Amino acid sequence: MTDKKDTELTITSEIDAASQNIDGANQEIDPDSGVRRGLKTRHLSMMALAGIIGPGVLSGFGGVLPKGGPIAVLIGFGVVGLLAYSVTQSVGEMTTIYPTGGAFMTLAERFGDKALSFAIGWYYFIIWVTVLANEYNITTSTLNFWTDKIPIWGWFLIIWFLFLAFQLLGVEAFGESEYWLALIKIIALTVYFLFALIYMCGGVKGTPAFGFQYWRNPGPFSNGFRGVANVFIYCSTYYAGVESVAIAATETRNPSKAVPLAVRQVFWRIIFVYMGCAFFYGVTVPYNSPELSGSSRAIKSPITIALANAGWAGGIHLVNAFILVTCLSAVNSSIYIGSRTILFMAHDGTAPKILGYTNKRGVPVYAIVLTNLFGAIALLNVSEGAMDAFGYIVNISGVATFLVWGAISFVHLRFRAAWKHNGLTKEDIPFQSILFPWNAYFGLGFSMFLAFVQGWSTLSPFSYKDFIDAYLMLPLFPIFYIVYKLVFKTKFKKLDEIDVFSGRRKDVGAYHDVEQGDGANIEAEDDSTFGIFKTGIKKVWNKM
Repeated sequence: MTDKKDTELTITSEIDAASQNIDGANQEIDPDSGVRRGLKTRHLSMMALAGIIGPGVLSGFGGVLPKGGPIAVLIGFGVVGLLAYSVTQSVGEMTTIYPTGGAFMTLAERFGDKALSFAIGWYYFIIWVTVLANEYNITTSTLNFWTDKIPIWGWFLIIWFLFLAFQLLGVEAFGESEYWLALIKIIALTVYFLFALIYMCGGVKGTPAFGFQYWRNPGPFSNGFRGVANVFIYCSTYYAGVESVAIAATETRNPSKAVPLAVRQVFWRIIFVYMGCAFFYGVTVPYNSPELSGSSRAIKSPITIALANAGWAGGIHLVNAFILVTCLSAVNSSIYIGSRTILFMAHDGTAPKILGYTNKRGVPVYAIVLTNLFGAIALLNVSEGAMDAFGYIVNISGVATFLVWGAISFVHLRFRAAWKHNGLTKEDIPFQSILFPWNAYFGLGFSMFLAFVQGWSTLSPFSYKDFIDAYLMLPLFPIFYIVYKLVFKTKFKKLDEIDVFSGRRKDVGAYHDVEQGDGANIEAEDDSTFGIFKTGIKKVWNKM
């Protein structure tokens, strides 16, 4: 035991000494991945709170509400929200200690084996390129709502090149744009929630108070348990991205403060954004409203329907503009997450090496171009004959999300076991996951349960196309793992073979936020983000 602790102290001292000898210029570039540490604490915080909130939150609920009913939607988003929060706790604990390039893919290799890293990495990349294609599709149809003089494929080419050019500007441009776009989304949703509260209480002229009447008529559920099961797969798509703080940690200047803060933001994202939308949409719009099957995304948005019922039919243009803002943010985030995922995999040897190239400004050029190319899948939706194929491709992201979440929880359990085996205690962990190990067991078990149950509705009546779409990614994960293991002869590590000491880096940019005008100090920046909270509330917050 003493030898292990001596080893830890020696390695830690070496890391600290090396950290102090690196000059300021080199500290801007991560030596492992080549990316630039340009994200500020406020960037990562706002990304966690609202960064990946896409148009589905506005228009997608129009398809979810009829499938399950208002209570089913609340149950679905509440249950999957607990799972998402559990996963982010696992991500936060591990990433705070090991914030270097590779995120949970590298951690999977460290605490499992490279075959597991390969399977997780490619599944995660698949999630984001399919999400990207869907977001491109929604963006083009949103623009087409105002004018059809430019064809869908024309809109796609325009925005495809614009997003490519913007991503090549670097991570600072991405972080700043996401900060302001996320802020707009939060403000807009807050305004809608206030309107919905006033509307249901009879505060809109000419409209009597109706309270929760839509929970009684047409009712709380539309399809019983089947409806709840249908909601689960939608939830996974909306919650995908809560774990992305691990991807962005490498490009963050002060990860030991930024990552825990961002993880705590996820709690409010779940409560405020998803549960808020699930509640107010179900209160203001009946699930059998014919408008929910409207011809355009803006028309079938619950927000548009509520505004029209309140007497403001022209609100559709405002909602469409709001959808466009969420589209811009979602496409931007999808390219970022997908490109960094494939970049880290290239450095780890589980993707082509050329994709690991970064230019002198720390921009992964080839990874960005490749990721954005997959956005062209959206063009399948232009042709009627290819629409079904597009739908099937996009839908695979749901079950893939559950499998990645389950794998992250498993890696977390392995990390803690190795940590304890090396004579370390939980007090040595700077950011501790709450309710460990139960939250990690919950994350692993419930992710697997949802991966199986999400396709339950395809069994009766049986549809082989829908069944394959729902379960295709389930057997492919172990196939990815086994094939890689057999080809490259990887070995699953025993606890005494796991190195928990190397790779932990000291914060390398804590002073940069100060020097570059990001606030008087790091704590001041964090406080500015949560200025509305008083000291007592902050204490509760910090325990979450």
